[in-house]
Amino acid sequence: MGKYILRRLIIALPSLFGISLILFVLLALAPGDPFGELASNANIPPEVQAALRVKFGIDDPILVRYLRWLVAMLHGDWGFSFASRIDVDQLILQRVPTTLFVVGSSQILALAIALPVGVYAGMRPYSIFDQIANALAFVGFSLPTFFTGLLLILVFSVNLGWLPFVYRADIAATGWHLYWETFKQAIMPVAVLGLFQTASYTRYVRSAVLDVIRLDYVTTARSKGIGEGKVVIKHVVRNALIPVVTLVALQMPAVFGGAIVTEQIFRIPGIGSLLITAILANDTPVIMAVTFVFACLVVIFNLLADIIYGWLDPRISYR
Repeated sequence: MGKYILRRLIIALPSLFGISLILFVLLALAPGDPFGELASNANIPPEVQAALRVKFGIDDPILVRYLRWLVAMLHGDWGFSFASRIDVDQLILQRVPTTLFVVGSSQILALAIALPVGVYAGMRPYSIFDQIANALAFVGFSLPTFFTGLLLILVFSVNLGWLPFVYRADIAATGWHLYWETFKQAIMPVAVLGLFQTASYTRYVRSAVLDVIRLDYVTTARSKGIGEGKVVIKHVVRNALIPVVTLVALQMPAVFGGAIVTEQIFRIPGIGSLLITAILANDTPVIMAVTFVFACLVVIFNLLADIIYGWLDPRISYR
């Protein structure tokens, strides 16, 4: 297992290198200047502006700037935010816990609902439960997150006044009161992201279960007199989860991307809102760092999917 993980990581390095190069070149060729505000500020002397451009190498060739960024990143220096006036790694570390909490909670919610509903619907196809689950799933992934987010705010914040519609990272509370306030403000964003993913996961789990229950080894297990519950858990669910793992792993980066919209709606101080703010301010180091983090997530979750495959299917060998 250790050799397999090491081999996959070594294979991933050229991919990450190519992704980072493409991202850097595209950002360098994009219109705009990180020091555009300095040029329009009459209070900053031209010689100071020129000194800053030389210090950060803004006017150097693209390849030279990329190599400088790559070497610095490998040494743990992700650059300096021109808009926030702090190091990029510190800025990202301030936002990562909030994003991980919201996204992680939404995925737990999605899987907790989709797995039992999808399995039950797949074991009883075309039943009333299956038809209701399919109808709700179609409605769920037909509605965009920005619509459901605004709808929840209108109902539970504006009309009922039960939940806050602005997510705050600086809650003035301690102990259980802090946990309760954090839970209340996370209900709507977690529900928006989680229910949207629940819809697609439910359909996929149902389809995987329908494929597995028709296979010969399930029929053989039933003919041996094994209980239905054991057949479902040991033979149906375990094998049906193999393609579902692929879906969940490959959709995780997309979930982080979708969190950008949700974070803007609920004013969540996470990576998504940080990326939007950096784009509006043309803060190139922050944009580069956040997009590269998303690229790393694709590689990491693909590796996790391959590892989970071996646990679900013993026929898979890590050689």
